[in-house]
Amino acid sequence: MEQGKKDPQEREEDRRQIEAFGSSLVESEGGRIYTLTIIGQVEGHQILPETVKTTKYEHVLPLLATIEESPDIDGLLILLNTVGGDIEAGLAIAEMIAGMQKPTVSLVLGGGHSIGIPLAVSAKRCMIAPTASMTIHPVRMTGVVVGAPQTYQYFNRIQEQIVDFVTANSRISRETFLHYMMATGEIATDVGSVVYGREAVQVGLVDQLGSVGDALDYLHQEIERRKQPEAQTQSNAGQ
Repeated sequence: MEQGKKDPQEREEDRRQIEAFGSSLVESEGGRIYTLTIIGQVEGHQILPETVKTTKYEHVLPLLATIEESPDIDGLLILLNTVGGDIEAGLAIAEMIAGMQKPTVSLVLGGGHSIGIPLAVSAKRCMIAPTASMTIHPVRMTGVVVGAPQTYQYFNRIQEQIVDFVTANSRISRETFLHYMMATGEIATDVGSVVYGREAVQVGLVDQLGSVGDALDYLHQEIERRKQPEAQTQSNAGQ
């Protein structure tokens, strides 16, 4: 079989993977890149209605571990178009991505709102389409909330975790991020801000404007850079 060609069984497995997880493994001369989509709402411990597009953390977490460990995968491309969702589930995924050793790049398409922001900046390189937007707002919760000081303290501590993560994994300052988070007059029904592609780059929240071609170019460069020390080591061992 020619190099790069897949047999019918492999193609069928790729098709099932795309349908089940919105993901695929692309193999080229530049390396093998796994594409993972994070779309709709990040689902946490509660199952959302079937009419809502979701990304399930119990699927993504073991998948990320497999990608990191697999010798057949060289890099990870994360495509983001999410309205946000469960905070703990989103942070869990973001922490997994941030801890990966393999080259990772995220690309915000459409929107990377709310908990989508930590997910975007968790990659080693974060890109955004010029027309894409990111909504920054304080932590909020739906449903029954106990009106007690402890509830406010819990919300505040979770919010601090998000701020710490975002500022540690991007170039935006803590003061600027909090300014966007607490702004009034920007969102009709909430406190917070909406930033679009160019502004997100200017304030350091995102690394650069980009497209899928830019994201793949970055991954190929990083994959090649990682291969060079390995080739040098093998060359030295053979001398």
